Amino acid sequence: MEKVDAEFFGLFFQQCDPVRAAAALTPDFEMYHDNEGEVARSAADMVTLYTRQCEAKKAPGAWLSRRELVPGSMTLHPIAGIGVFQQGEHVSYERQGNGPEKVVGKAKFSHFWRLEPDGWKLARVFSYDHEAIK
Repeated sequence: MEKVDAEFFGLFFQQCDPVRAAAALTPDFEMYHDNEGEVARSAADMVTLYTRQCEAKKAPGAWLSRRELVPGSMTLHPIAGIGVFQQGEHVSYERQGNGPEKVVGKAKFSHFWRLEPDGWKLARVFSYDHEAIK
């Protein structure tokens, strides 16, 4: 599951491929964030948001982000015949344009990954306990 997690969040934060992002989500995808509230209620909503973020990243001096799993923080809880509930902590990094990258925050997450015939699909995201790091 660490590989699936790393691939998805690498795609989401560091690449811009809306087709691949859409393929990695269940149609009924939902995301909730303690600071932003309800982020998305469907894969279509999330892909629209993601596409806008990708466009914004093309601007000179745009802020770019990266998410990294805290080693050893991931726990997995199988749900028989459906998928897996994943919990853990991650650290967020940012840089402006080609500037230096710095750690800016940490948070906890809970994800539900559904096992579909064509692989793992992210169905639910809860991102919470965000803290700034200076």
